[in-house]
Amino acid sequence: MPHVLIVDDDANTREALKEIVVAEGFTVTGASDIREAQSMLALRRPDVLLADICLPDGSGMDIVKDLEEREKILVVLVTGHASVDTAIDALRMGAADYLTKPINFKRLNALLARVPRAIGAKADLDNLRSELERTGWFGSMLGSSPPMQVVYRHIEKVAPTEATVLLLGESGSGKEVAAQTIHQYSARRKHPFVAVNCGAISPNLIESEIFGHEKGSFTGADRQHKGYFERANGGTLFLDEITEMPLELQVKLLRVLETGSFMRIGSSQQIDTDVRIIAASNRDPEKAVEDGKLRLDLYHRLNVFPLMLPPLRERGQDITLLAQHFLGEMNRASGRHTSFSEAAIEEMKTSRWPGNVRELRNHVQRAYILYDDVIESVAPVAHAGTVVAEKPAGAISVPIGMPLNEVDRRLIFATLDVCGGVKKRAADMLGISLKTLYNRLEEYAQSPEQEAPISAFPDAEVSRQSTAG
Repeated sequence: MPHVLIVDDDANTREALKEIVVAEGFTVTGASDIREAQSMLALRRPDVLLADICLPDGSGMDIVKDLEEREKILVVLVTGHASVDTAIDALRMGAADYLTKPINFKRLNALLARVPRAIGAKADLDNLRSELERTGWFGSMLGSSPPMQVVYRHIEKVAPTEATVLLLGESGSGKEVAAQTIHQYSARRKHPFVAVNCGAISPNLIESEIFGHEKGSFTGADRQHKGYFERANGGTLFLDEITEMPLELQVKLLRVLETGSFMRIGSSQQIDTDVRIIAASNRDPEKAVEDGKLRLDLYHRLNVFPLMLPPLRERGQDITLLAQHFLGEMNRASGRHTSFSEAAIEEMKTSRWPGNVRELRNHVQRAYILYDDVIESVAPVAHAGTVVAEKPAGAISVPIGMPLNEVDRRLIFATLDVCGGVKKRAADMLGISLKTLYNRLEEYAQSPEQEAPISAFPDAEVSRQSTAG
């Protein structure tokens, strides 16, 4: 049977906590100060340590510092003076969570109910390091560069806890994948992970989507609808682009985070919810507060454990690792066996890549379409929608939104014209193999969608002239 050690100098608080812990099926002992707690720890290692931060002979955090086999104990600190700094300090020292006085017993019950799974999650985290060294994978995240190692260390600390996490980073840097990994190695991993992009939902619908509504509560509400908080109950709710949430809804979100309950639109009945919040933004949250896009009180509530995701350009060798992964996915989907040339791999190692992981995948996919057996280059190219004020000699212009295959077609034909129809020279200029160029020209010859230069198909010149005559 799991065992809990409660350390609090207030006898009434100790007894109240003991009753709750025993009711949840734990054995329990109590201590009034650090000295007494250390004596009990020497006699029996608890599965859970529930300790007040302010004790007569020091801080509850001092107990955590001195713990042997700290990773095997679920530590929960209790404080009457909660602050973001206190919470982060506690988490960095190995605490799984913290509770504020007066203690929310509903939250404590939910935490205790997950203790066996939380211990299992810590065991899973122990295996992550060896997996990272072998394959470069850390949960759902791929990469082993120094900046990502920092991210992983923080995830190892925060995943088993109940702390709210605020993920920051540029668009496409992998915030949702990081949120999935935190959930995957948390005590909630057997419950739902629900992702919501606050900027992608109409302001008129977002409250209904998050909290749900009752039938007939507004025009078009022809049935009861369960919102994201209900669907994520017991699990993790990922609120992406949190700064895009309307301010009036931020007030209601803050209320849910503080009370653990909400009401559907059109209902007066309170619904209890037990979710862990992970929020994300590609904006600077403090600037968003200054600009009136994010409430200060909600920011403080979400910013318990901020975690910055590095941009791709700072991840070094991860670029090649990610590109190989994307290429492998494409090969498996199409049955091909395309690979990168040594030159392409070297190019990826030395280039300073624009954009992020999402853009890298697009570059790999474009190269996958352009080349056949061996990809010679994955270099970023100008967007098809680039507007050129004056068209210099040897340049082509294309309209915004033109499909990439048509952009490739025009570029190939224009390059052949510049090269006087010499295909070897054109292939060198385009950075593709001669075989790839011949394959593309054969495709265009079979289904010409526009007039191609005669130099592209010299064998067809006679037949074209005779047809004209």
